[in-house]
This record gives sequence, structure tokens and C-alpha cells, in this order.
Amino acid sequence: MIKNLSVRSSLIPREQRGSVESQVYYLTSRIQKLTEHLDLHGRDYSSQRGLWKIVGKRKRLLIYLFKKDRLRYKRLIDQLDIRGLR
Repeated sequence: MIKNLSVRSSLIPREQRGSVESQVYYLTSRIQKLTEHLDLHGRDYSSQRGLWKIVGKRKRLLIYLFKKDRLRYKRLIDQLDIRGLR
């Protein structure tokens, strides 16, 4: 079972709720939930399309963070245990 990365108020400080990191946390959680759903329902093409849109949005946010602050990017990649940009 995939570990749950739900974004809780204790995980992200109040002043950083709209930050790139919090958005990536939230999108990663949604990606994991959709991936679990698609493991059970392989022909759900509308969910596949939604998953690709979410993955693209997360990728754009990671590119932005990589260009702005590589230290924060590296820390976020390590914390979420996701693959970095190619």
C-alpha cells in the first residue's frame, strides 16, 4: 500500500499554505490516490486523463522551483521520495 501523504495543517505552517511546496504535496497526494484507483479500474480513461493533467501541473511547479531555488527543490524531492526532473 502506498503511504498516505495527506496535507495536514501540522505539516505546513500557516504562512506557507499557498507555497509551491504545499501545492506539490497536495498534487502528489492526489496522484497517489488516482494511481491506486487506476490499479483497480484500468479502463477508466477519464481518470487517466485527469491523472496526466495533475502530473503535468506538478511537473510545471517543480520546474519553477528548480529554477528559483535548487536547495528547496532538492529538499522537496527527497522528502516526497519522487523522481526529479530529467
